[in-house]
Amino acid sequence: MLDTGASSSSIMRLSRPPPLRNLRAFCVAARHRSFKFAADELFLTPSAVSHQMKELEDSLGVRLFERKTRALELTTAGHTLLDEVEPLLDALDRSLAQVARRNGRQTLRVLLPPFFASELFIPRLTSFCAAHPEIDMQIDTRDPRPSIHPPTADVSILLADSEPQGLTSCRLFSLTLTAVCSREHAATVARLGSEVFKQMALIVHKARPFAWTSWADEVGLETPEPKNVIELDTMSAVVRAAERGIGVALVPSVLCEAWFRSGALVRIFSVELATNDTYFLVSRPKDAEKPEVKAITHWARAQFRNHPQN
Repeated sequence: MLDTGASSSSIMRLSRPPPLRNLRAFCVAARHRSFKFAADELFLTPSAVSHQMKELEDSLGVRLFERKTRALELTTAGHTLLDEVEPLLDALDRSLAQVARRNGRQTLRVLLPPFFASELFIPRLTSFCAAHPEIDMQIDTRDPRPSIHPPTADVSILLADSEPQGLTSCRLFSLTLTAVCSREHAATVARLGSEVFKQMALIVHKARPFAWTSWADEVGLETPEPKNVIELDTMSAVVRAAERGIGVALVPSVLCEAWFRSGALVRIFSVELATNDTYFLVSRPKDAEKPEVKAITHWARAQFRNHPQN
């Protein structure tokens, strides 16, 4: 049976220290008192976090958590480990960053929504690289789009309905949606007007199932009763389906500017749907003054300052 109160001196005598990833995961799980919330922040499954904690407990020979039906609590050893290890991990991160800077290189870890990355961030990245050749970049684009700023990133771009709390944030632009179809169907849509919804499929983004209803209210139309509905789970899939002529879709206006310029997508109504969501560039307060974080924040402001802000 695991000892729930082993002293820190027994930890120091370990011949095989536990992996850093397990210690980092422990700190996140301990702060949240939840494997599920820790999994969300670490982009793992709850079972993977639970497995890492079991490995850590076996390695240390102590129980770190009391696993109750509806709660997760730290043992005395767990509290001690959190208090002692979290500052050490922060110090390790700072030391590694300082070593990189002393060698003239800085690494910036960026987390982005996938469609934002492919349509806005990466196409404009040449200007940042030209201005900051000393900064290397690790770009993480994951599905689904990130909802929190994880410890594995220096900066994140989050889509949120209010300014993220506890973070240093830079407002980029608000999300608006516009109705589109493919170039080949543009003439048909112009001829049919609102009757187009009875003739063509309605493409729906799974994350915004009621967007078409809100759009219809904004335009002053009845809620569309389409020929059929195609639900897709990523915005890139929604845009590609519309471009291939599968149906009509609501897509992010700013993110799809290149598609409009090329003619691959055609706006079918002039009215756009304003959402409650805004893109924010965020960082932890302790990271906000790092030269590489200040550089990307300044660059992002310049890139997106001409986009709508409300």
